Amino acid sequence: MADSDDRPPAIAAPGAVTRTLGTVTRALPGGGEERPGQAAMAEAVERAIASGRHLLVQAGTGTGKSLAYLVPAALSDRPVVIATATKALQDQLAGKDLPFLVEHTDGDLTYAVLKGRSNYVCRQRLGEIEAAGWQLALDGLAGRAPEAELATVKAWAATTTTGDRAELPIEPSPATWSAVSVGARECPGAMRCPQGDSCFTEAARRAAAEADVVVVNLHLYGLHLESGGMVLPEHDLVIIDEVHQLEDVISSTFGVELTAGRFTALARAGRSVLEDAPTHDAVDHAGEALSQVLVPYVGRRLRGALDPDIAEVVAGARVAVDGFLAGLKAVPTDRGDDTSARAVRAAKTAGTLADELDAVLRAPNGTVTWVEGPDASPTLRVAPVDVAPTLAERLWSETTAILTSATVPPAAITRLGLPPDQVDELDVGSPFDHEHNALLYCAAHLPNPNEASYAAAAHAELLALIEAAGGRTLALFTSYRAMDAAVDVLRPRLSVPVLTQRDRPKPALVRAFTDDEPTCLFATLGFWQGVDVPGRTLSLVAIDRIPFPRPDEPLMQARREAARADAFRLVDLDRAATLLAQGAGRLIRSASDRGVVAVLDPRLAKARYRWDLIRALPPMRRTKDRAEAEAYLRLVTSPA
Repeated sequence: MADSDDRPPAIAAPGAVTRTLGTVTRALPGGGEERPGQAAMAEAVERAIASGRHLLVQAGTGTGKSLAYLVPAALSDRPVVIATATKALQDQLAGKDLPFLVEHTDGDLTYAVLKGRSNYVCRQRLGEIEAAGWQLALDGLAGRAPEAELATVKAWAATTTTGDRAELPIEPSPATWSAVSVGARECPGAMRCPQGDSCFTEAARRAAAEADVVVVNLHLYGLHLESGGMVLPEHDLVIIDEVHQLEDVISSTFGVELTAGRFTALARAGRSVLEDAPTHDAVDHAGEALSQVLVPYVGRRLRGALDPDIAEVVAGARVAVDGFLAGLKAVPTDRGDDTSARAVRAAKTAGTLADELDAVLRAPNGTVTWVEGPDASPTLRVAPVDVAPTLAERLWSETTAILTSATVPPAAITRLGLPPDQVDELDVGSPFDHEHNALLYCAAHLPNPNEASYAAAAHAELLALIEAAGGRTLALFTSYRAMDAAVDVLRPRLSVPVLTQRDRPKPALVRAFTDDEPTCLFATLGFWQGVDVPGRTLSLVAIDRIPFPRPDEPLMQARREAARADAFRLVDLDRAATLLAQGAGRLIRSASDRGVVAVLDPRLAKARYRWDLIRALPPMRRTKDRAEAEAYLRLVTSPA
């Protein structure tokens, strides 16, 4: 596998990675502890960098996988991109792990965080709004934004050095942020923007180009691959953390999403530069027509050619966008003023929308088309069914990849198209003693989840377990309907507080759950990962059923058809095993944690595929006896 600049891979001095890792971990608060799994992973990453072979590592909770890949990457003297799925992990890498590594090593490692363009405030947009005297009605986008918020953003933009939305002192409304930022679909680039020299996004890109390590999210990395490598600096090594989310992210970034809102935004942008009202009105009406025609299809997959009524509306929308682009030709774009800048942005936005309308009209084989979202705002989506060929062409053949997660999907190599003869696999386990500190309880006596009697029986089971734990429960459900039903039944019968996913934003919910030990938190799929609550506050993780994907979910349905005889193993079982392991992984978050994972689905004890699921879980003791689970919960939650 050739590096992008044809240099041979750098090889650290023998033992350098092990010594440096030891130095860094000993400097951790409390002196750090020996983690054999972390050392094994670091050595494997070092070998992968030296050989140019890909590496797929499952590193359980507590391994310290971030330092295990950061140390050999830092010593490789090669440009590195780290792509991760969650903001929390990006913040940990850039705000904690990388600064700590720099502080406790002799190297001169540099690093940068790069986000998508829409995460940075746009100086040009702010200038246009200010030039209008803050008469917001004159600005098609800013006219809907609260003036007080715009004023706050303006004052902040005058002092910030990054322009990063995350540093704002307020959380702006969607209307405000859309008024002061631009996305990749509309930005014409620094060369065609009057404020290109002082652009915050371009400054972030320059910093990334000069850094040894660049931290991005998976979505931006997907856009980099989709663009043919035009988004991020050249790099020889990519580290993909949380690889279990890679397939869906790539499917999304290589796909198309059409909503009425995109036409509305284009029409608003046009009103500030086009005097011909019928031109931008036609774009507005095209969006309305698209929304109306999609409503009867919400939740449905569109097989084969587009239904004639949808195809007609999409084709009409394409004509409206062509008319918009024709109207823009009369607006000078070379004067370097605000009007020219608006026109250039509007043309970029319209051109991107035209390309995506064409993509919908000619959706090729190997893609799936469906409609999702609420009736008030339906979305027409087209996405590739199989991302393996795309990744094989654009990533695995070009860049050495280190792929890791606490839970690696069993069929990852097949589904991601990794070349089997060019990838090494490693499972370093977890340093936590799951066998002695965690109990896996399956309620094997319950009815099958598809039976009418299941819900009442599962509620009674959950009530008994929560009472034994004295609250302290994260109850994970596979649907809002199941969560709501459980809350309605159990909240009046429990003496401990019950929070639900509907009550507050996720960060606030997790804080409230953490701060009040007896509290229970009932939540759906968004909480099966990214929740880190060590200590007695979380002593019971209850899972209502095995999280198989819905049979009518369009993308999963198309993947099953493509997998044919292997559909259940490669699609349904792979997804269920990964998500079940993620959910169970919420329990043991530190060496002293103890508790129970309770699965209220008897199929985990009876189905022919049960061992595929159990093998994906941490190595916990197992029981089908609720009395044993209750006794253990009382033991681990009793006062010391």
